[in-house]
Amino acid sequence: MTNPRAGNPILDVVEFSFGFGTKEILRDVSFTVAQGEYFSIVGPNGAGKTTLLKCLDRIYRGGSGEISVFGQPLESYRQRDLARRLSYVPQADGRVFPFTVGQFVLMGRYPHLNPFSSVGRDDMAAVGQVMERTGIAPFAERKLDTLSGGERQKVYIAAALAQGAEVLLLDEPTTFLDYRHQADVRDLLAELNRNAGVTIVAVTHDVNRAAIDSHRIVALSAGTVVFSGTPAEIMRPDVLERIYGTPFLMVDHPQGDVPIIAPQLPGEDTP
Repeated sequence: MTNPRAGNPILDVVEFSFGFGTKEILRDVSFTVAQGEYFSIVGPNGAGKTTLLKCLDRIYRGGSGEISVFGQPLESYRQRDLARRLSYVPQADGRVFPFTVGQFVLMGRYPHLNPFSSVGRDDMAAVGQVMERTGIAPFAERKLDTLSGGERQKVYIAAALAQGAEVLLLDEPTTFLDYRHQADVRDLLAELNRNAGVTIVAVTHDVNRAAIDSHRIVALSAGTVVFSGTPAEIMRPDVLERIYGTPFLMVDHPQGDVPIIAPQLPGEDTP
Protein backbone atom coordinates (compact mmCIF):
# COMPACT_ATOMS: atom_id res chain seq x y z
CA MET A 1 0.00 0.00 0.00
CA THR A 2 1.13 3.55 -0.59
CA ASN A 3 1.53 6.07 2.20
CA PRO A 4 0.48 9.57 1.17
CA ARG A 5 1.34 10.85 4.67
CA ALA A 6 4.97 9.71 4.64
CA GLY A 7 7.17 12.50 5.94
CA ASN A 8 10.87 13.24 6.15
CA PRO A 9 13.45 10.47 6.59
CA ILE A 10 13.87 9.60 10.26
CA LEU A 11 16.07 6.49 9.96
CA ASP A 12 18.90 6.55 7.47
CA VAL A 13 21.26 3.56 7.18
CA VAL A 14 24.22 3.97 4.82
CA GLU A 15 26.61 1.12 3.96
CA PHE A 16 26.37 -0.29 7.48
CA SER A 17 28.34 -3.44 8.32
CA PHE A 18 28.45 -5.34 11.60
CA GLY A 19 29.83 -8.56 12.99
CA PHE A 20 30.92 -10.47 16.07
CA GLY A 21 34.66 -10.99 16.07
CA THR A 22 35.61 -12.31 12.65
CA LYS A 23 32.03 -13.34 11.79
CA GLU A 24 30.36 -10.79 9.53
CA ILE A 25 26.59 -10.56 10.06
CA LEU A 26 25.64 -7.42 8.06
CA ARG A 27 27.44 -6.06 5.02
CA ASP A 28 26.95 -2.66 3.36
CA VAL A 29 23.29 -2.38 4.37
CA SER A 30 21.58 0.82 3.17
CA PHE A 31 17.95 1.96 3.41
CA THR A 32 15.83 4.88 4.61
CA VAL A 33 12.61 4.93 6.65
CA ALA A 34 10.31 7.94 6.36
CA GLN A 35 8.24 9.35 9.19
CA GLY A 36 4.82 7.68 9.36
CA GLU A 37 5.78 4.62 7.34
CA TYR A 38 4.99 1.00 8.07
CA PHE A 39 8.30 -0.55 7.04
CA SER A 40 8.98 -4.30 7.05
CA ILE A 41 12.25 -6.24 7.00
CA VAL A 42 12.00 -9.77 5.62
CA GLY A 43 14.38 -12.50 4.54
CA PRO A 44 15.41 -16.10 5.25
CA ASN A 45 16.67 -17.37 8.61
CA GLY A 46 20.16 -16.16 9.44
CA ALA A 47 19.90 -13.15 7.13
CA GLY A 48 20.73 -10.68 9.92
CA LYS A 49 17.26 -9.18 10.45
CA THR A 50 17.21 -9.25 14.26
CA THR A 51 20.84 -8.13 14.43
CA LEU A 52 19.99 -5.13 12.27
CA LEU A 53 17.08 -4.17 14.51
CA LYS A 54 19.30 -4.38 17.60
CA CYS A 55 21.94 -2.23 15.91
CA LEU A 56 19.30 0.42 15.16
CA ASP A 57 18.40 0.58 18.87
CA ARG A 58 22.08 0.36 19.91
CA ILE A 59 21.56 -2.87 21.83
CA TYR A 60 24.50 -3.96 19.69
CA ARG A 61 27.13 -1.26 19.43
CA GLY A 62 29.85 -0.75 16.87
CA GLY A 63 29.99 -1.60 13.20
CA SER A 64 31.05 0.54 10.27
CA GLY A 65 29.10 2.86 8.01
CA GLU A 66 26.46 5.32 9.17
CA ILE A 67 23.14 5.15 11.02
CA SER A 68 21.26 8.42 11.52
CA VAL A 69 18.16 8.86 13.69
CA PHE A 70 16.09 11.99 13.05
CA GLY A 71 19.07 13.50 11.24
CA GLN A 72 21.60 12.90 14.02
CA PRO A 73 24.30 10.20 14.12
CA LEU A 74 23.20 7.26 16.25
CA GLU A 75 26.39 7.40 18.30
CA SER A 76 25.71 11.02 19.30
CA TYR A 77 22.62 10.09 21.36
CA ARG A 78 22.61 9.47 25.07
CA GLN A 79 20.71 6.23 25.69
CA ARG A 80 17.91 8.04 27.54
CA ASP A 81 17.46 10.48 24.63
CA LEU A 82 17.54 7.66 22.07
CA ALA A 83 14.79 5.89 24.03
CA ARG A 84 12.56 8.92 23.52
CA ARG A 85 12.96 8.45 19.78
CA LEU A 86 13.07 4.66 19.29
CA SER A 87 11.38 1.90 21.25
CA TYR A 88 12.27 -1.77 20.81
CA VAL A 89 9.88 -4.70 21.28
CA PRO A 90 11.86 -7.97 21.25
CA GLN A 91 10.71 -11.30 19.93
CA ALA A 92 8.71 -13.28 22.47
CA ASP A 93 10.99 -15.85 24.10
CA GLY A 94 8.69 -17.32 26.75
CA ARG A 95 10.14 -15.37 29.67
CA VAL A 96 7.58 -13.71 31.95
CA PHE A 97 8.58 -10.94 34.34
CA PRO A 98 7.26 -10.95 37.96
CA PHE A 99 5.25 -7.72 37.67
CA THR A 100 1.69 -6.63 37.23
CA VAL A 101 0.65 -5.21 33.87
CA GLY A 102 0.50 -1.68 35.29
CA GLN A 103 3.95 -1.96 36.89
CA PHE A 104 5.50 -3.26 33.71
CA VAL A 105 4.01 -0.55 31.48
CA LEU A 106 5.11 2.12 33.98
CA MET A 107 8.70 0.91 33.56
CA GLY A 108 8.46 2.12 29.98
CA ARG A 109 8.49 5.69 31.32
CA TYR A 110 12.15 5.39 32.34
CA PRO A 111 13.45 7.88 29.71
CA HIS A 112 11.28 10.56 31.34
CA LEU A 113 11.92 9.73 35.00
CA ASN A 114 14.48 11.32 37.29
CA PRO A 115 16.16 8.69 39.49
CA PHE A 116 15.84 11.05 42.47
CA SER A 117 12.14 11.85 42.07
CA SER A 118 8.91 9.87 42.28
CA VAL A 119 6.56 9.02 39.43
CA GLY A 120 4.60 12.11 38.44
CA ARG A 121 1.04 12.78 37.37
CA ASP A 122 2.10 13.10 33.72
CA ASP A 123 3.75 9.68 33.85
CA MET A 124 0.64 8.03 35.26
CA ALA A 125 -1.52 9.80 32.67
CA ALA A 126 0.75 8.57 29.84
CA VAL A 127 0.58 5.01 31.17
CA GLY A 128 -3.19 5.17 31.45
CA GLN A 129 -3.54 6.46 27.90
CA VAL A 130 -1.40 3.75 26.29
CA MET A 131 -3.12 1.03 28.32
CA GLU A 132 -6.51 2.24 27.11
CA ARG A 133 -5.26 2.53 23.54
CA THR A 134 -3.84 -1.00 23.52
CA GLY A 135 -6.87 -2.49 25.25
CA ILE A 136 -5.03 -3.78 28.32
CA ALA A 137 -6.49 -1.41 30.95
CA PRO A 138 -9.02 -4.01 32.23
CA PHE A 139 -6.19 -6.25 33.49
CA ALA A 140 -3.84 -3.59 34.86
CA GLU A 141 -3.61 -5.38 38.24
CA ARG A 142 -3.03 -8.86 36.84
CA LYS A 143 0.41 -10.49 36.86
CA LEU A 144 2.03 -11.01 33.49
CA ASP A 145 2.18 -14.77 34.01
CA THR A 146 -1.65 -14.92 34.09
CA LEU A 147 -2.00 -13.47 30.57
CA SER A 148 -2.17 -15.19 27.22
CA GLY A 149 0.66 -14.73 24.73
CA GLY A 150 -1.36 -12.23 22.72
CA GLU A 151 -2.27 -10.23 25.80
CA ARG A 152 1.37 -10.12 26.92
CA GLN A 153 2.45 -8.95 23.49
CA LYS A 154 0.03 -6.03 23.78
CA VAL A 155 1.53 -5.23 27.20
CA TYR A 156 5.04 -5.15 25.71
CA ILE A 157 3.83 -2.84 22.95
CA ALA A 158 2.11 -0.63 25.55
CA ALA A 159 5.35 -0.39 27.54
CA ALA A 160 7.18 0.62 24.36
CA LEU A 161 4.56 3.28 23.66
CA ALA A 162 4.86 4.56 27.24
CA GLN A 163 8.41 5.59 26.38
CA GLY A 164 6.87 8.25 24.18
CA ALA A 165 9.01 7.17 21.23
CA GLU A 166 7.96 8.04 17.70
CA VAL A 167 9.31 4.82 16.17
CA LEU A 168 8.48 1.25 17.16
CA LEU A 169 11.10 -1.40 16.31
CA LEU A 170 9.41 -4.81 16.46
CA ASP A 171 11.05 -8.21 16.14
CA GLU A 172 8.52 -10.80 14.94
CA PRO A 173 5.60 -9.21 16.82
CA THR A 174 3.13 -12.06 16.12
CA THR A 175 5.41 -15.12 16.41
CA PHE A 176 3.93 -17.97 18.52
CA LEU A 177 0.49 -16.30 18.66
CA ASP A 178 -2.70 -18.01 17.54
CA TYR A 179 -4.68 -16.57 14.64
CA ARG A 180 -6.99 -14.42 16.75
CA HIS A 181 -4.15 -12.82 18.72
CA GLN A 182 -2.09 -12.35 15.57
CA ALA A 183 -5.02 -10.41 14.10
CA ASP A 184 -5.42 -8.38 17.31
CA VAL A 185 -1.75 -7.34 17.35
CA ARG A 186 -1.73 -6.56 13.61
CA ASP A 187 -4.86 -4.43 13.98
CA LEU A 188 -3.30 -2.59 16.91
CA LEU A 189 -0.10 -1.82 14.97
CA ALA A 190 -2.07 -0.69 11.92
CA GLU A 191 -4.20 1.60 14.10
CA LEU A 192 -1.12 3.10 15.79
CA ASN A 193 0.49 3.71 12.42
CA ARG A 194 -2.61 5.08 10.70
CA ASN A 195 -4.23 7.13 13.47
CA ALA A 196 -1.42 7.93 15.91
CA GLY A 197 1.32 8.51 13.31
CA VAL A 198 3.67 5.96 14.91
CA THR A 199 6.38 4.81 12.52
CA ILE A 200 6.61 1.00 12.46
CA VAL A 201 9.77 -0.92 11.59
CA ALA A 202 8.98 -4.63 11.87
CA VAL A 203 11.03 -7.75 11.27
CA THR A 204 8.80 -10.60 10.08
CA HIS A 205 8.95 -14.01 8.43
CA ASP A 206 5.40 -13.61 7.13
CA VAL A 207 5.88 -12.16 3.66
CA ASN A 208 2.14 -12.14 2.96
CA ARG A 209 1.45 -9.97 6.01
CA ALA A 210 4.39 -7.72 5.19
CA ALA A 211 2.93 -7.16 1.71
CA ILE A 212 -0.53 -6.41 3.07
CA ASP A 213 0.51 -4.23 6.03
CA SER A 214 3.56 -2.34 4.77
CA HIS A 215 4.22 0.75 2.72
CA ARG A 216 7.74 -0.42 1.86
CA ILE A 217 9.79 -3.58 2.37
CA VAL A 218 13.51 -4.40 2.57
CA ALA A 219 14.72 -7.99 2.18
CA LEU A 220 18.01 -9.25 3.59
CA SER A 221 19.87 -12.36 2.53
CA ALA A 222 23.23 -13.38 3.97
CA GLY A 223 23.53 -9.99 5.62
CA THR A 224 23.02 -7.82 2.55
CA VAL A 225 20.06 -5.97 1.07
CA VAL A 226 18.77 -7.95 -1.91
CA PHE A 227 15.49 -6.07 -2.35
CA SER A 228 14.09 -2.66 -1.48
CA GLY A 229 10.75 -1.48 -2.75
CA THR A 230 6.98 -1.69 -2.53
CA PRO A 231 4.80 -4.70 -1.70
CA ALA A 232 3.71 -4.96 -5.34
CA GLU A 233 7.33 -5.12 -6.45
CA ILE A 234 8.36 -7.89 -4.05
CA MET A 235 5.32 -10.11 -4.55
CA ARG A 236 6.54 -11.61 -7.81
CA PRO A 237 7.73 -15.24 -8.11
CA ASP A 238 11.07 -14.32 -9.66
CA VAL A 239 11.85 -11.70 -6.99
CA LEU A 240 10.86 -13.98 -4.11
CA GLU A 241 12.82 -16.92 -5.55
CA ARG A 242 15.91 -14.71 -5.76
CA ILE A 243 15.51 -13.77 -2.08
CA TYR A 244 14.64 -17.19 -0.64
CA GLY A 245 16.14 -19.61 -3.16
CA THR A 246 12.93 -21.58 -3.69
CA PRO A 247 9.99 -21.31 -6.14
CA PHE A 248 6.71 -19.67 -5.11
CA LEU A 249 3.09 -20.10 -6.11
CA MET A 250 1.21 -16.77 -6.26
CA VAL A 251 -2.53 -16.09 -6.32
CA ASP A 252 -4.60 -12.92 -6.42
CA HIS A 253 -5.86 -11.69 -3.07
CA PRO A 254 -9.68 -11.51 -3.13
CA GLN A 255 -9.68 -8.15 -1.28
CA GLY A 256 -6.50 -6.46 -2.47
CA ASP A 257 -4.39 -5.47 -5.44
CA VAL A 258 -1.20 -7.27 -4.33
CA PRO A 259 -0.88 -11.04 -4.98
CA ILE A 260 -0.09 -13.35 -2.08
CA ILE A 261 1.86 -16.58 -1.62
CA ALA A 262 -0.29 -19.73 -1.71
CA PRO A 263 0.75 -22.97 -0.01
CA GLN A 264 1.73 -25.63 -2.50
CA LEU A 265 0.20 -29.12 -2.38
CA PRO A 266 2.63 -31.96 -1.58
CA GLY A 267 4.21 -33.44 -4.67
CA GLU A 268 3.03 -30.65 -6.95
CA ASP A 269 5.44 -28.58 -9.02
CA THR A 270 5.20 -24.80 -8.96
CA PRO A 271 3.83 -23.64 -12.34
